[in-house]
Amino acid sequence: MRKHLFIVGFLLSTLLSAAAPKLTVFIVVDGLDVQSMHDMQPYWSQGGLRTLSEEAFQVEVNFPHWVYGGEETVATILSGLTPAYHNYQTDRYFRRSDRKPHLFLSDQTQTGIHSSETLSPAALSCTLLADKHRLKEGGQAKIYALGVNPLTTVLLAGHAANACCWVDKSGWGTTTFYPEGLPASADRMNTKGTFNEEAKRVWTNRLSMESYLRPTAQEKKKNGFSYDCQKDLRHSPAANTLVVSLALEMQKAENLGKRGQHDLLLLNMTVLSPATRTARIASAEQEDMYICLNQDLGFLIEQLEQRVGKADLQIVVVGKPCFGYDAGQLQTAGMATPAFNIDRAAALVGTYLMAMYGHERWVDGGFGNYIYLNRTLIEQKKLSINTIRRQVADFLEEMEGVHKAFPITEVPMLQGDGEVAKLRNSTGRYAGDVVVMLNSNATLMLNDKQQLDYVLDDEPTVPLLFWSGAYHTFPDLSSPLPATYILSLLQ
Repeated sequence: MRKHLFIVGFLLSTLLSAAAPKLTVFIVVDGLDVQSMHDMQPYWSQGGLRTLSEEAFQVEVNFPHWVYGGEETVATILSGLTPAYHNYQTDRYFRRSDRKPHLFLSDQTQTGIHSSETLSPAALSCTLLADKHRLKEGGQAKIYALGVNPLTTVLLAGHAANACCWVDKSGWGTTTFYPEGLPASADRMNTKGTFNEEAKRVWTNRLSMESYLRPTAQEKKKNGFSYDCQKDLRHSPAANTLVVSLALEMQKAENLGKRGQHDLLLLNMTVLSPATRTARIASAEQEDMYICLNQDLGFLIEQLEQRVGKADLQIVVVGKPCFGYDAGQLQTAGMATPAFNIDRAAALVGTYLMAMYGHERWVDGGFGNYIYLNRTLIEQKKLSINTIRRQVADFLEEMEGVHKAFPITEVPMLQGDGEVAKLRNSTGRYAGDVVVMLNSNATLMLNDKQQLDYVLDDEPTVPLLFWSGAYHTFPDLSSPLPATYILSLLQ
């Protein structure tokens, strides 16, 4: 049931419909993978993922743009737009003024509360799910975003949430951007030690090694695994348990779903364990993360059904692709994985242009798939920027791992589907002067400090599950259906 991203827009529109229940819980799970969910299903005799797999409308979502494993897919899902419009191409963007990459959601006008992170959605000019909900429901609706990953959680909160909290080193953290600051429920978990008590938990395998599908040789040798969750809290089942605990505390404190308005609770959870290098299950600890997530979701759904009532509860779960294919595994299978270093490419381009036009700094730098030329210098020298872009593109196509290179001005005019369409959809405000398309098995170095040791999946899919207490079964959408029909099914 592979569907394109446009269906997500239709599903999300039901959250804003007049017939919507009183509480919608929207959950983004880092690393949730279609194949892994299928593989793990026999382990779920009960629990949240079992309930969703049996009762929810399910669809596989793929993305019409390049996926780097960051929050660009979350921005796409929550806005219904591609990076060409929402501009969130990667978690960082290249700033020409100082020739350095900067965190896209960093906001120095804000102050972290119980956190060193100074984040806000101010850089995003588009409306996100929380914003659309606020516009429809006005000030009466309550909107809270809670999560493991600060960046994901800020995107979930959008511009209009009452509050936004994420798992920080020693407690729940937030930013001064949101009007309620750190909610009282989160502050109590911090001050009373509830947060630290859960964070200090030691995570060990719940099953014997023989019971897991793909334990590693090291796990078999040690007859298990053991982690102090506090050392890598955001990649442990303790983080998910903390999110569920605070979500239930917030529901109780704010009476979410019981006030006559349509409230929105946005959560970020994870199935990424500390040693995870690929979305495909490759260790017992990854499997155990799924087992723990199933239990946490089961408890969340059970409690909310009792408190809110099944008919007034709606749950959406969607995965976030974080990895591609492990380079080491591909090499073991005999596949070459040439590395493309964007910094090295930018340096070579600079040398090339010096040989042609003189000893000057012709290149500002490289980041992601882009080369950024020194436009100021080119203008001062009265040279043609379009001519130099074309020369650089031709030069880059000779490099290892490069499939094609284009001057940025040519991208909107490129014809075709597949990777060409993804290139068009990925080219936003922060694109450089020349863009590089890599071979499908090449690894990418965003810059010298951000080596990716995996091959980006050129067509990642994630599951989306839509569960509503008002519905019991959904038809099999094995073939494309008119948008109006899909929308009518869910209203």
